[in-house]
Amino acid sequence: MLPKLTIPLAAALLVGFTTTAQNVPPEATPFKMTGNIYLPKKLPATPERIASLKAPAGFTITPYAEGLEMPRMLVVAPNGDLYVSNRVKGTVTLLRDANKDGKAEVRQQVAQKEHLHGLAMQDGKLYLAAIREVYVADIKPDGTLGELKTLYKDLPDAGQHANRTLQFGPDKKLYLSVGSTCNACDEDNPENATLMQLNTDGSGRQVYAHGLRNTIGFDWHPTTGQLYGMDHGIDWLGDEDQQEEFNQIKQGANYGWPSIIADGKPYPANKPKSGETYAQFDAKAVRPLLLYKAHSAPLGLVFNRGTQFPSEYKNDAFVTMHGSWNRAQPSGYKIVRVRFNEQGQPQQFEDFITGWLVENDKSEFGRPCGLIQHPDGSLLVSDDDNGVIYRVAYATNNRTPKAKKRS
Repeated sequence: MLPKLTIPLAAALLVGFTTTAQNVPPEATPFKMTGNIYLPKKLPATPERIASLKAPAGFTITPYAEGLEMPRMLVVAPNGDLYVSNRVKGTVTLLRDANKDGKAEVRQQVAQKEHLHGLAMQDGKLYLAAIREVYVADIKPDGTLGELKTLYKDLPDAGQHANRTLQFGPDKKLYLSVGSTCNACDEDNPENATLMQLNTDGSGRQVYAHGLRNTIGFDWHPTTGQLYGMDHGIDWLGDEDQQEEFNQIKQGANYGWPSIIADGKPYPANKPKSGETYAQFDAKAVRPLLLYKAHSAPLGLVFNRGTQFPSEYKNDAFVTMHGSWNRAQPSGYKIVRVRFNEQGQPQQFEDFITGWLVENDKSEFGRPCGLIQHPDGSLLVSDDDNGVIYRVAYATNNRTPKAKKRS
């Protein structure tokens, strides 16, 4: 039997709460948080299971590296060297495909600090994020790293979402995701539940956008330059709420957490700290452009900037859905594609790589996590559950038929 937990709150809280015509809950609305816990049985990633993964016609999925320990975030150098973090041991490992056969033969640990997770690269330097620190190191000609120098050491303390991620924007600034300390609460530190913008010399930082519960994956559209990210929804609102959010992230914008969820729904547990009504607060918040199935846990996000994939994939985004634990029927455990139109606007989600859930969705042999595009145009995907990094490539000598469009 699946565990089903009900968590009453003293102030009274509810999944199907009643609202007034103005969408403002009455002062004493009873409310309770409820949800299911279900973790699919973990299976090994055998060659037979890997071969069973499903992708659009013409794509191949092969192991780039196996036998790793909890590979998380990825960054790749212009020469193809791949760096992968392990947040538990705080290590960064260099992987190199020396003979260009699509599988790494070289494996070498190049850094270790507590809680290393996010990775970014620019101008021959590797930037690394821990919970409260951001480091930088020179990349040596052989791919190893020089001394890790501390740029920042006073980031917010850890909480429920301690996994910082890093990306460089088109402006050459460093962007850092700082998740919330809780499921839903009023944060004391204004840098929690934000996306931060950092100077690469350690001289200062600012909050770029706030009201983001946990936006681990984010990237800039290749032609419009607009920033997009996937934000994690609040847990314990039942199997279907709160849905994951695909946001266009704008400087100075507020994305509603924890008072407004998804497409404008008020969350009674956290009335706006500003004293505004829900309607007033929502009018100032930015709503998501797309919503995805609740509890799927989006992690990696990257736009397709390469030329290996068919032209219909140009400038589309890919997202790893790590997989649910807080719903009766599992969601996620896949890679999805976000289709963009010719005007550079997101249109819809569709499945890209599926099949990690097996045995009628009761078992799994992988949880897609980090995601990066290799210089050759393929996608590299980490699985921190089974220690595999996958390579998703398109057979360039077999471009007919192209991957079928889905409506």
